Amino acid sequence: MTFMKRILAGTAATVALAASMTAAQADTWRYAFEEAITDVQGVFATKFKEEVEANSDHEIQLFPYGTLGESADIMEQTQAGILQFVNQSPGFTGSLIPEAQVFFVPYLLPQDEKELNEFFRTSKAINEMFPELYAEQGLELLTMYPEGEVVMTTKEPVAGPADLNEVKFRVMTNPLLVESYKAFGATPTPLPWGEVYGGLQTNIIQGQENPMFFVESTKMYEVTDYITFAGHNNFTTAIMANQDFFEGLSEEDQKMINDAIDVAFEYILDYQQGLTEESLAAIKEAKPSITVTRLSDEQRAPFMEAAKDVEAQFIEMTGDSGKEILEQMKADLANVSD
Repeated sequence: MTFMKRILAGTAATVALAASMTAAQADTWRYAFEEAITDVQGVFATKFKEEVEANSDHEIQLFPYGTLGESADIMEQTQAGILQFVNQSPGFTGSLIPEAQVFFVPYLLPQDEKELNEFFRTSKAINEMFPELYAEQGLELLTMYPEGEVVMTTKEPVAGPADLNEVKFRVMTNPLLVESYKAFGATPTPLPWGEVYGGLQTNIIQGQENPMFFVESTKMYEVTDYITFAGHNNFTTAIMANQDFFEGLSEEDQKMINDAIDVAFEYILDYQQGLTEESLAAIKEAKPSITVTRLSDEQRAPFMEAAKDVEAQFIEMTGDSGKEILEQMKADLANVSD
């Protein structure tokens, strides 16, 4: 073999080796979430997928709600390493990470969208304290973000806690949310999401809560007649990775993932502007008989008073750790208030 041929052969071998190494490093990662692909979590996941695939050789497979089971199932699969990413509300991780239930203390989060978004961007509790708690469960907390004001949908009108008396109200399997609706006067009934529509249809339950876009997309308005804005909460969700998976990545891939999360975070906040009003308009068009009520400050006062007991119960459930997070969240919220 001539010298030049050896050079060319060596170059070809190097190129082939580099190609094989690149192929070996290009992985397919699985990402499950709790909503449909067209809902807020699905829009976030799609944007994240686009960013990862545009900036790496990796591929993201998306699994919307129901394709891999209920919320508890996808969390177990993430902890086991079957899934690399999961989007799940603290409402379902409350028994796993009790402190995460702080997001269900009523009237804690602001209703002002600008303040709310800045809180999620800058909160020390979210960005510094919660990652340690998630890590204890084998999870890498990548970010948290809001999904919209929570509304109550019921079969009868709600103007105060007395109207929820003996109402079987579906809640997520979250101990503090159970206590919240007890304090509000209802009979809280934890149910997996897949059973909610049928439960309302057959009157096993008479109410449920969710952001407006989700009420529209899941057609909850078909089996309830009243939508009530009580201003008591904004739905929060969290993006996590299996910790062993994430820590096993190169620094370059870790940065690429965090950058993709940051892009998707800002994208989803922008996407949600006006979404509640759009969803409400669509519901009114689909069901003109629906009654929508925004409680006045006077009507909200008894709910806000009940929330004080829920806050005390949160501290009782979680001890010093929960109290520290609650105090930090209040400080974080004060920092973003006008």
